[in-house]
Amino acid sequence: MNEDKLREIVQAVVAQMAAGNEKAPVVESKSGAAVKSVSVDDRDIEDITTEEYMKKILVPNPKDAKAYRAFRDSTPARIGVWRAGDRPLTETIIRFRADHALAIDSVFSAVDEKFVDDLGLLKLQTKVKDKDQHLTRPDYGRELSADSMKLLLEKCEKKPQLQIIVSDGLSSKAIEANMKDILPAFMQGLKVNGIKVGTPVFVKYGRVGAMDDIGGALGAEAAIMFVGERPGLVTAESMSAYMIYNPRKGADEAERTVVSNIHRGGTPPIEAGAHLATLIKRILDAKASGINMEK
Repeated sequence: MNEDKLREIVQAVVAQMAAGNEKAPVVESKSGAAVKSVSVDDRDIEDITTEEYMKKILVPNPKDAKAYRAFRDSTPARIGVWRAGDRPLTETIIRFRADHALAIDSVFSAVDEKFVDDLGLLKLQTKVKDKDQHLTRPDYGRELSADSMKLLLEKCEKKPQLQIIVSDGLSSKAIEANMKDILPAFMQGLKVNGIKVGTPVFVKYGRVGAMDDIGGALGAEAAIMFVGERPGLVTAESMSAYMIYNPRKGADEAERTVVSNIHRGGTPPIEAGAHLATLIKRILDAKASGINMEK
């Protein structure tokens, strides 16, 4: 069998596997060999992003299907994905590549400006010029640009009890997926605890250290930054909240109190908002954050 004919047969088999159709029409190949081909344009393709799809049982005839189902339902991790010979199933590979693509998109996309406007946040930017620089020069992402620093000092309340900062970080999708739910719950919790808030801001191309630059410039007693986490293959929607008492340039990383894994599959945003308000109250009462709260 020559190489061209073998390639045609392999392509036909792959198309048949993707379609899941054993009765694919038989057509004549360029070389005259009869092979099966499938058109994927005129059929429905299963949505691999649905919760039902993600919890499908892939192991054929499991010995304890009930335990297997409970295990699958308890975690988004890639377990029980099964195999075809020594290789993963085509379905498993497709899921992996789709999740990987989603993670890449989240890193390289930007938070919609209308979304920021709807939240009522003042828009600022760090010294970073573009996405490439954001990924390669994290030090630039820790300080505001000269124009944004000027805008900050002109538009924001000075010496607030708490300065709220929202930043894209390494996942724009995390911000868009969580902030509309977490911010109202957080603000309500602060109000209940009698905590006064300054002018909330959004920082494009931000890193965690930008909260020190902003909080220090405004003379805030404490600061909190909601920032998109580096996406993985389980979710691209995970967000973290970093809190610090007496924000200032040169603050030690150990001074930060952090709540991570905020998303619908981790700590739900509404629940996280209420919890964070309580944490801020503790930080302000203790006049300390991070490891300093343990002293």
